[in-house]
Amino acid sequence: MLRIHDVSVQLVREVAPMAKKIERQDRDLARQLRRALSSVPLNVAEGSDQRGKRRGSHYSIALGSAREAWSALLTATAWGYVEGPSLELKARFDHVIGTLYRVVHVR
Repeated sequence: MLRIHDVSVQLVREVAPMAKKIERQDRDLARQLRRALSSVPLNVAEGSDQRGKRRGSHYSIALGSAREAWSALLTATAWGYVEGPSLELKARFDHVIGTLYRVVHVR
């Protein structure tokens, strides 16, 4: 399994309190954030046992979900539901997104 799996699970832990705050203002956005962020480690895990196109498909879904979760946090920040993500949280998202991008777009 990709080592990025553990980092993506850590992201879930870090974002969970923010999702609870977002839910108080916007239940739909919080639900979308939770689904997207949960999809990242789940698809990384599922893809790790696949071969060929199925593996790439799961990693591609994980990449899209990571980007969606990051966008949901930025959207919640724009609405004023939560403070902007910390530099450390952004760096962790960048790490996950960058790793998955490189795995999906192998040259």
